[in-house]
Amino acid sequence: MDMNSIMQQARQMQEKMAGIQEALKKQTATGSAGGGMVTVVVNGSNEIISITIEDAMITVDEKVMLQDLIIAATNDALRKVKEIGKEEMAKLTGGMNIPGVSNIFS
Repeated sequence: MDMNSIMQQARQMQEKMAGIQEALKKQTATGSAGGGMVTVVVNGSNEIISITIEDAMITVDEKVMLQDLIIAATNDALRKVKEIGKEEMAKLTGGMNIPGVSNIFS
């Protein structure tokens, strides 16, 4: 393989990675806690899009538990969106472990 061919393949992979990263920004994942009493939606940029809390959870007596459920639901959603990113990168790399590429979403 000549150097031009290698450079062209590297550019193509870089363009595909950029496309995947853009597409991931539009992906969302929903995490939940407390049997669905609290749900959090995050996007592929790890930004919280929405938080939904069932009315029954909104009482002063349930404040600490509600805070814990929001944290749990957020972490659940973040784990899910991270997994989506890993799956998309695995498609790009064909499952090969390429340093600096395969672990972008670790």
